[in-house]
Amino acid sequence: MARAFADLENTGGTPSATRIGGSVGKAATAYRTLTGEWPEAANIEDDATFDRHILAAIIAVASVESGDLTARTGLTEAELDRIFSDVFATRVAGEGRPCAPTPVDADEMEIVRDLLLANRSSQGDCGRWLAAMMARRALEPNHLWEDLGLRERSELTRLIARHFAPLAARNDKNMRWKRFIYRMMCEEDGLVMCASPVCSNCADHALCFGVETGTSRVLSNDEISTPPGV
Repeated sequence: MARAFADLENTGGTPSATRIGGSVGKAATAYRTLTGEWPEAANIEDDATFDRHILAAIIAVASVESGDLTARTGLTEAELDRIFSDVFATRVAGEGRPCAPTPVDADEMEIVRDLLLANRSSQGDCGRWLAAMMARRALEPNHLWEDLGLRERSELTRLIARHFAPLAARNDKNMRWKRFIYRMMCEEDGLVMCASPVCSNCADHALCFGVETGTSRVLSNDEISTPPGV
């Protein structure tokens, strides 16, 4: 694996909205195109509406990045077509920016996806789609919940508890999700990710268990206050 975990949630003090060059508003608009509502207003009370929200958030944030939408989501064109036809009433396309897309490690993405699939706890296609999408988005540099376009970390925790319950049960110390997934991946391969065998004695404890401060990449309060076309 080429990255050797060097970019795991490499977040500093700069808000995500600044790092992604103002694409937050476009992501919110893409979310509204898919769902008919702004992400702030999403109803996620039941499992069906929650899954719809998660899929819309991931596709929305991926659609404003460079490169093909399939490459940014980890899905095939056929899988995206299924989501657009079965879950949403319309579709969004990628921005098609001229800059080259970020190179990714296909082997690493496959290993993460296979780990998630091996711990899948839900029925139907959504869990399979999410395994591929999470594996691809985990290669991005921010907190996983940010690069999935979610509104806060608690939504990622709910996602994993619903679709990948064995992983949720094993993360009983509330480790940051990207770190935890990669740690599980290493353990299954017989590798050692951590320098210290005991987390409490590790100098990097805050990197694994610290508060995941960040800014949702799909929210846009400015657009909510003056929604276009309303």
